[in-house]
Amino acid sequence: MSFILSPSILNSDFVNLEHEIKMLNSSDADWIHLDVMDGIFVPNITIGQPIVEAIYAVATKPLDVHLMIINPYRFIEDFAKSGAYNLTVHYEACNHLQRTIEQIKSNGMKAGIAINPHTPVNDLEEIIADVDLVLNMTVNPGFGGQKFIDASYDKIKRLKELILRKKSKALIEVDGGIDLSHLKKLMEAGVDAIVAGTSIFKSKSPVETIKKFKEIS
Repeated sequence: MSFILSPSILNSDFVNLEHEIKMLNSSDADWIHLDVMDGIFVPNITIGQPIVEAIYAVATKPLDVHLMIINPYRFIEDFAKSGAYNLTVHYEACNHLQRTIEQIKSNGMKAGIAINPHTPVNDLEEIIADVDLVLNMTVNPGFGGQKFIDASYDKIKRLKELILRKKSKALIEVDGGIDLSHLKKLMEAGVDAIVAGTSIFKSKSPVETIKKFKEIS
C-alpha cells in the first residue's frame, strides 16, 4: 500500500517560509498542504491568497489548499489564480455545496470536501460521487498540535464503504494529530492521502521524518 503525503506548513517557520517550501521541494513529500482559516469558521486566522500565490512561485509540488472559511464560494476564482491544485471546502461551511464543487472544478482545480469529527459520513451520500477528495478531520480544526481522535479509524472505514457503494473516485485524506504511529491503521482503513504538520516540522530533521513516513508506505 502507498499513500500521498501532504505536509502541512501550519507549524513551519513562517519567518523563513521560502526555505521551508524549498525543503519540501527537495523531500519525498507529494503535495504541500496549506490551511486557510478565517477566525470565524474556526478560532484562528492563518494565510490568504497572497501567501498561497507566493508559495506557488517557489513550490515544485502541487498545493493542497484547505479552506476553513465560511462561504468559500466567494474566493474560489482567487485561489485558482493563486495556484491551488486541490481546493477543499468544509461541508459545514457551505449552504450550496453542489454549486461550490462545480465552481471549483470549472476553475481547473480538484474539488475536495472536508468534514469535522462530529459530521456523519452519510451526510455526504448525495455529493460523494461528484468530488475528487474527502478530507476527514481527525481533530477539531483550527489549531495544530492536537491529539488524534481514535474514533476516526472506524469513521474512515465507513467513508470508504460509502465511496465504494456510490462508485465514487474520491480519495480519502486525513488531517490532524497524525504521526508515524498512526500510518498502518490509517492505510488499512482505506486512507489515500495523509496530512502531517507538527510531527514533521517539530522533528529534528523534517526531511528525514518525511522519508520515514514514505518508507512505511
